[in-house]
Amino acid sequence: MKMIGLTGSIGMGKSTTAAMFREAGIPVYDADAAVHALYDVGGAAVGPVGEAFPGVVKDGRVDREALRQRVLGKPEELKRLNAIVHPLVGQHRGGFFKDVEASGADMVILDIPLLYETGGDRNMDAVIVVSAPAEMQRARVLEREGMSPERLEAILAQQTPDAEKRARADYVVDTGQGLEHARAQVAAIIAKLRES
Repeated sequence: MKMIGLTGSIGMGKSTTAAMFREAGIPVYDADAAVHALYDVGGAAVGPVGEAFPGVVKDGRVDREALRQRVLGKPEELKRLNAIVHPLVGQHRGGFFKDVEASGADMVILDIPLLYETGGDRNMDAVIVVSAPAEMQRARVLEREGMSPERLEAILAQQTPDAEKRARADYVVDTGQGLEHARAQVAAIIAKLRES
């Protein structure tokens, strides 16, 4: 079974692209969704994150905004958070892989926003980067509730630049030309991955 990394900076259309792979019958592991579950009531990360970052657990779940404020622009704090969360995500992913292998799938998409930043690309058979023009990315992100230009800049400062991601990718899905164009690129990538 081929392990395919799917990544892209904020606002590039990665979630939409992941959904296209899912619609094409390819199993997709969503690292962000796994983290959401770990942070929710009863999630395995609630206790350890609450101990490491007092005040970020509210009503039995990790308040993602409060946590974000604690780690944004603070590399040591982010490193401490990742040391707690990444092993828990790894355990969660293990169960997903068992199910996918049992289904006989020939490939799996791992939707990981910080794939390059964490070195996860080294464990992949191929990497797909989702990209769009910078002005489109900015417009998409600034439409999100609670987003500001300053917050966007702080997030981008923690991510590998789009140009570098594109240069390192095995495949690029350009979401700047509409959904049908992106869907056609996804179909072509699946065909190439099955050929190789």
